[in-house]
Amino acid sequence: MITVIGTGTGAPLAPDALAALARATLVTGAARHLDAAELPPDARRLVLGPLAPALDVIAKHREEGGRVVVLASGDPGFFGIVRSLAERFGAQALDVRPGVASVAVAFARLGLPWDDALVVSAHGRDLRTAANVCRAHPKTAVLTGPGAGPAELGAELARRAPDRLLVVASALGDPEREQLVRVTPAEAAAREWDAVSVIVCLDEEKALSPVRTVAGGRATPERWALDESEFAHRDSMITKAEVRALALARLGPRLGDLVWDVGAGSGSVAVECARFGAAAVAVEKTAEGCEHIRANAAAHGVDVRVVHGAAPTVLSDLTDPDAVFIGGGGRELPAIVTACARRARRSVVVALAALDRVPAVRAALTGAGLVTGGVLLQSSRLAPLPGDVTRLAATNPVFLLWGDRPATSVLEGAVQ
Repeated sequence: MITVIGTGTGAPLAPDALAALARATLVTGAARHLDAAELPPDARRLVLGPLAPALDVIAKHREEGGRVVVLASGDPGFFGIVRSLAERFGAQALDVRPGVASVAVAFARLGLPWDDALVVSAHGRDLRTAANVCRAHPKTAVLTGPGAGPAELGAELARRAPDRLLVVASALGDPEREQLVRVTPAEAAAREWDAVSVIVCLDEEKALSPVRTVAGGRATPERWALDESEFAHRDSMITKAEVRALALARLGPRLGDLVWDVGAGSGSVAVECARFGAAAVAVEKTAEGCEHIRANAAAHGVDVRVVHGAAPTVLSDLTDPDAVFIGGGGRELPAIVTACARRARRSVVVALAALDRVPAVRAALTGAGLVTGGVLLQSSRLAPLPGDVTRLAATNPVFLLWGDRPATSVLEGAVQ
């Protein structure tokens, strides 16, 4: 068996973990964990660097009959080394003795429950996912890594979620060095940090949610393509439910995504994307529309960033999106579609009432290298008539065009 022991968050090792460590002939882990542990005098010490060579050393030592102990931070099964060890040696070869997860310690120090928190790892991963989760959810914990610490996360959030509170927890479990520092994103971006364990990102007004029965972030909505009556809007300036249903299917909003709703009107698409867990930005040129969007986001309990201004000009200041919905635009529509299609990482969806604009929009999508498709949606709704009978009431036909980034381009972007 390979014994994996969680350590480093302040709690002493249990007797069985100490006994396993005393019998070890090879002990591997980060230098700080090895330095803090009482290693057997004859045990070989292996500081973890690149993981693949270390796994080869462990495999060879096991073949020779040696006893291996791996020291890891906190709970090694929580975004830790257990995954890599199980993939290489099989879960049945592991004897895991978890410590207290750093996220649990951070929330304990804050005096907050964390059953409603989302946890995202930025260690060796794209920081944009962590930033989007922080923007979309009121309580998030971010596990840090090189190039993905408080300064970098703060820089991502400073202009796009400046009201969030960042609590930077450093050296958790070390009685002499442990710190919890409360900063704004801008303050975090302006400082130098080291020994960071975890960052907690909070919307302080929503830090305490109702009692939960399922841990994690907001559950997937039980329904979508909500009725127009569930949104404040002006003069029926709202994407109809039937159109919204297909638009959501083509956008595919998900946790960690950033979605733009351009020409948002009521913001119904942005709100629905946020209900799926995506970070949403609604771009609207009218002040009245912006107020409707804010009211609708509040009514549905989601965070939507509202940008007041005309596209495509205001788009230049926004972070590149994963997906874009365009529901307005007038004569500027081809330029708006072109600007969005060049920057979208995955897809662009455009709703059109005018037949004349279809060719130009399709050409703009194709010109940006997207694979296009589309459909004309015509629906008739049941409507009552006097005498307890029903008729069909036709809604206005709408063209829905979309462009998807080819799969190879998406993969190349992810690698870069």
